[in-house]
Amino acid sequence: MKIRVGLVDDHQLFIKSLALLVESLGSYEVTLEALNGRMLQEKVAQMAPERLPQLMLIDVNMPVMDGPDTAVWLRKEFPSMHLVALSMNDREQSVIAMIRAGCCAYLLKDTHPNDLEKALAEIAAQGYYNGDQRHLNYRRLLAAELEEAKYRLTPREQAFLQQVCSDRTYKQIAQEMGVTERTIDGYREALFEKFNVGSRVGLCMEAVRRGLVQL
Repeated sequence: MKIRVGLVDDHQLFIKSLALLVESLGSYEVTLEALNGRMLQEKVAQMAPERLPQLMLIDVNMPVMDGPDTAVWLRKEFPSMHLVALSMNDREQSVIAMIRAGCCAYLLKDTHPNDLEKALAEIAAQGYYNGDQRHLNYRRLLAAELEEAKYRLTPREQAFLQQVCSDRTYKQIAQEMGVTERTIDGYREALFEKFNVGSRVGLCMEAVRRGLVQL
């Protein structure tokens, strides 16, 4: 089956041309086109679940609802969807804003079709792409942002991490945070995975090493 792709860009000629290019690659089907994030929300609300894009290309600069806001909304509503930033520039601020909003890649609009095909294939297969050979500094920045994103914590995870680095038991932490012990188990396992540790001691050591808690 073909991979479903969505396009969000405020230039109609560009979005139509890009749709033709993407579909000419053979493995993809464009199921959604929108001129900004607000239009995207309206179109998504009317779509059947089986037609929703699996991969979304998002312009950074758009009126009404821009790229970062659109990516944040999509990440919240469709966490399994791969989000890809699309822009005319590679300024660090734009790259960081889109990666932090949930994008797994940042492509320039003058990307060669062969490179676009490679990027889409890698994103579909492994969930990210950072192989733009022309911008070594950009690639390093993107790789660093993707690595940092692995360790980005929710407010509740941050609160749990602070508590777990104390002498409280897990039961006491649950009482302190006003949640069940099962919820605490979920926080613990999620952080074990994020920090690649297997014990409370290892988690505390990583938290201190990364400056995430103060003892």
